[in-house]
Amino acid sequence: MANILELKNINKIYGEKIKTQVLFDVSLSFEESSFNSIIGASGSGKSTLMNIIGTLDKPSSGQVFIDGIHTIDLKKDQLAELRNETIGFIFQFHYLLPEFTVLENVLMPYRIKHGKVDKEAMERASDLMEIVGLTKVRNNKATDISGGQQQRAAIARALINNPKIVLGDEPTGNLDSETTETVYQLLRKINQDYQTTFIVITHDKKIAEKADRIIEIKDGKINMDIRR
Repeated sequence: MANILELKNINKIYGEKIKTQVLFDVSLSFEESSFNSIIGASGSGKSTLMNIIGTLDKPSSGQVFIDGIHTIDLKKDQLAELRNETIGFIFQFHYLLPEFTVLENVLMPYRIKHGKVDKEAMERASDLMEIVGLTKVRNNKATDISGGQQQRAAIARALINNPKIVLGDEPTGNLDSETTETVYQLLRKINQDYQTTFIVITHDKKIAEKADRIIEIKDGKINMDIRR
């Protein structure tokens, strides 16, 4: 399998007068269609790494290639376009817009990219909501569904632009064990059906151990990298 994402010698330093290095010479590559988990204690650097992978932050030095594109020299608008077309994000907090319906929230990334929602996009949104089990509540306001449903809506939203990569930052962190398992199975189904590459930060060992690959970050360095 070809690599969809490559990090080469990534270093990240915060601060001017007092400098704090968070990542140390990190090199990683991720294969297309793979399901990867990243674990590590709080403050280990895993969220910083995720932000760099998602082009939400830039490394102090090193190179990031996404789908063969060298991202470091891209301008802000070029990065935003690449991000919106290639990467879907699922966070611990769903960040749904409360004044909009579930359907409108799911369609938001598409609307940002294209302006208008066409028939094909509406059909894709309907298909995604069926996959995540939200068809019956599609016209509910985002505040009128359960926490598990809100997270499933966030998953559908992350997939509306058919991204090649989905990044999850503790996507099951606020869910009970039963809902966590349901959401995990859903992510796996999407990974298999759509060949989407998943990179998921998690504190949940049960979730991490089910991934194709477990990467542990410790003190800003790769401490463990196990492929199954």
